[in-house]
Amino acid sequence: MRRGELRIIEGNPRPRDLQELPIMPKSLDITVPDLTGNLAIVTGASDGVGFEIAARLVRSGADILMPVRNPAKGGAAAARIRERTPGADIRVRALDLSSLESVAPFAEQLLTEGRPIDILINNAGVMSPPTRQLTADGFELQFATNHLGHFALVAHLMPLLVAGRAHVTSQVSIAANQGAINWDDLSWERDYDPMKAYSSSKIAFGLFATELQRRSDAAGWGIRSNLSHPGITPTNLLAAHPEMGRGVDTAAVTFIRALSRRGFLFGTPASAALSAVYAATSPDAASGRLYGPQGFQHLKGLPAEQRLYSRLRDDAAARRVWELSEHMVGVTVAS
Repeated sequence: MRRGELRIIEGNPRPRDLQELPIMPKSLDITVPDLTGNLAIVTGASDGVGFEIAARLVRSGADILMPVRNPAKGGAAAARIRERTPGADIRVRALDLSSLESVAPFAEQLLTEGRPIDILINNAGVMSPPTRQLTADGFELQFATNHLGHFALVAHLMPLLVAGRAHVTSQVSIAANQGAINWDDLSWERDYDPMKAYSSSKIAFGLFATELQRRSDAAGWGIRSNLSHPGITPTNLLAAHPEMGRGVDTAAVTFIRALSRRGFLFGTPASAALSAVYAATSPDAASGRLYGPQGFQHLKGLPAEQRLYSRLRDDAAARRVWELSEHMVGVTVAS
């Protein structure tokens, strides 16, 4: 094992040993400014980290719009948040980020309503379907959902983001610190590898976020774009997803859940949400920077600024991602 490398399975407690570990819950929180009157959009807020991001923003007074693929699940999530914070202003709208035909009408409805957007947290994503899958638009599922859908969303909503001088925070992953963009085969027609495809999508997404800030500075859009990552936490990303060809939970998510419940090594969805909340709301969170947990290996803990991953510091690659994305989604962002 290389120095500093985390091994998640080998050398850690056996599953039966985990039952003997004491439960040590620990609650973390940060100071969030008063967000009364602010419109915040959080993608992927029907469960996991996204749910906790929305819940934390609501507690500070934000009006929340939850674009979700499953409106029934989103409605149930909104009801749970209202139980925590009575009187919370939460709306649920249908949006499937893997479908460009879904993104356009969602954005058009918001443009018609005309309310400026103050906060956009691009959080939704899918992770490592075991077999290669294509969307209706012909794109590899992870690249389409994690990157292209969010790119199209920002492109369509640009007038409202500019009007609100929005804070746009894009949720990447520690996977964006490994691998590379598969430039020659973005749809992974050859040698599909679930985790390599996931890393490729998250690197592209991170480069988009840095390029958004550069273009905002150059054009005077007033948008503040930065990045966050949640560390590692037990969410549904690695859980069973029959629709993606994964019939049972992965061994990794079972292991992560067990340690997270006992306060060891990994964060909880609530603590993992704080990095994106901090990046999107703190007056100390700067544009173009990366924020994530400050604990061991950046896996858990309170949020702090971190060095931008080397793969996200390539300006030429960021411009290439932006221009390629405009071509792929068929939307040109006015400068």
